Amino acid sequence: MEKQYLVSARKYRPAKFDDVVGQEALTTTLKNAIASGKLAHAYLFCGPRGVGKTTCARIFAKNINCLNPHNGEACGECESCRAFAEGRSFNIYELDAASNNSVEDIRSLTEQVLTPPQIGRYKVYIIDEVHMLTTSAFNAFLKTLEEPPSYVIFILATTEKHKLLPTILSRCQIYDFNRMEVGETVAHLKRVAASEGIEVEDEALNLIARKADGGMRDALSIFDQVASYGNGRVTYEAALADLNVLAYEYYFKAVDLSRQHDVPHLMVLLDEVIKKGFDPGQFISGLGDHLRDLLMSRDQVTLPLLDVPDDVKQRYHEQAVKLSQGFIYSAMRLANQCGLHYKQSRNKRFQAELTLIMIAQLGDEGEDPYAGRGPAEIKPLFTTPGRQAAQQDNQPAQPTVQPQQPATPTEVKATVRQEHQKPKPQQGRIGFSIKKYAAAETQASTQVAAEQPLAAGGASSEPHGQPVDDTRLGYEWRLFANSMPIEDKAISARMLNMTPRMISPTVFEVNVDTPKVREMMLEKRGEIVTALRTALSNHAIDMQVTVVEAQNVKVAISPREKFEELKAKNSDLEEFVKTFGLRFD
Repeated sequence: MEKQYLVSARKYRPAKFDDVVGQEALTTTLKNAIASGKLAHAYLFCGPRGVGKTTCARIFAKNINCLNPHNGEACGECESCRAFAEGRSFNIYELDAASNNSVEDIRSLTEQVLTPPQIGRYKVYIIDEVHMLTTSAFNAFLKTLEEPPSYVIFILATTEKHKLLPTILSRCQIYDFNRMEVGETVAHLKRVAASEGIEVEDEALNLIARKADGGMRDALSIFDQVASYGNGRVTYEAALADLNVLAYEYYFKAVDLSRQHDVPHLMVLLDEVIKKGFDPGQFISGLGDHLRDLLMSRDQVTLPLLDVPDDVKQRYHEQAVKLSQGFIYSAMRLANQCGLHYKQSRNKRFQAELTLIMIAQLGDEGEDPYAGRGPAEIKPLFTTPGRQAAQQDNQPAQPTVQPQQPATPTEVKATVRQEHQKPKPQQGRIGFSIKKYAAAETQASTQVAAEQPLAAGGASSEPHGQPVDDTRLGYEWRLFANSMPIEDKAISARMLNMTPRMISPTVFEVNVDTPKVREMMLEKRGEIVTALRTALSNHAIDMQVTVVEAQNVKVAISPREKFEELKAKNSDLEEFVKTFGLRFD
């Protein structure tokens, strides 16, 4: 008969305290209590899933009933130990509170408590997921839990201690179980792999341990899954494919491209990640974790905080020393801001792309050109071959063509700075005359009451920052509307349908259709203007809201009026109404 297959989580479940991984302090305390005979009548084991709560409860129950214990561990040979190993012990009862959470279930339990054990010294009741008991069941259990018979011990296990009543907590000795550390999980997985004869890679085991998030049961389940995928081999590539995890390579490459200000290839990299089935926000979140690890790897003191293999730690350190601390910090801040606004964003891919562009715009020391502290030096985002060709055609022919040397980063910065300082041709609404501006103000005053500028950095006759055109204003306006929280959904949707336009160098106008909408916009005026002043690097910008009423539009307000309008267009409708006896009440 073929031997039945057991998953690793069951096959390698610890049978004694010495086999439990990652809970040495708790197991030592329990062993000492057994050896000294100082046992409490109720214990509470709490902690995350898969860290050994129920396992330790079973080992504890077996050890206290052993007829020949040694240093707090069961002998494994007496009648009580054999009965436990064969699953026929009548001294150990397990109750799942998730499915037995009523008052009747607890009353049945309290009746069983009255019967003393036949073999062994104690009757042990293990109640798993005890937080699932109803309040009535808890109240019915209180008296028995506080004063059980001398031969009864209760062991309660839960993942959510905060849901238990204080009266329950005060009656138990509480043991908090820890999450498994990555190193402890990897070491245990190596022992399991050696026992099973499975070939493993350290990087794959590290990935499994991180995916398990401190739970040994989850780690063993994932280990079995990856081993099946790899046909008996646990490799890094198999773990990545089976667990749908993004490889380190993408994050290392993203940081390198950002440092080179290579926006086009960053966009291609993000597109590749999305085509692999990953959410853009997941990539930005992973990039934030990668930047955190880079910051930790800059110093040998914090290098051990990285839960990665030693060869990967070295790679983190090599990339980190190429970056300034200011760059890493600023990039982390931008990634964190993306995470805060990602759920509320309507276009999530755009939010991720914008974050990557802003990271790529950071200077070598982390200077943010969008921070509004002086003129922004925007680095080229995309190449434009058509414009470059046109510029070359307009240049006079040179007698000798010299090979062009690639510009150094210093030369590129100098060129961008010179281009920024050149006087720009006035376009759009920036260059209109004072007379036109005065006429526009006069016309606007007949439609809307004068609005006072904001107190801090209010509008003035001279701009306090960079000039603003309609295109850039519209871009930042839509960006702000997309980033508004969900509770401002109504005003955000209206803002996306508005087109702000500059009516003076420091004032822009938005048109609304009703006074009610104008009141809503004025309530948000301070928040909108403050955000746009920072985004546009102009602290004199102010907003004017104008009500534009529709004229010569007759609105049909009743079914009869609607019918009269339709009948004027089609005279057959009246005959149709008479034939079928239709009414409009």
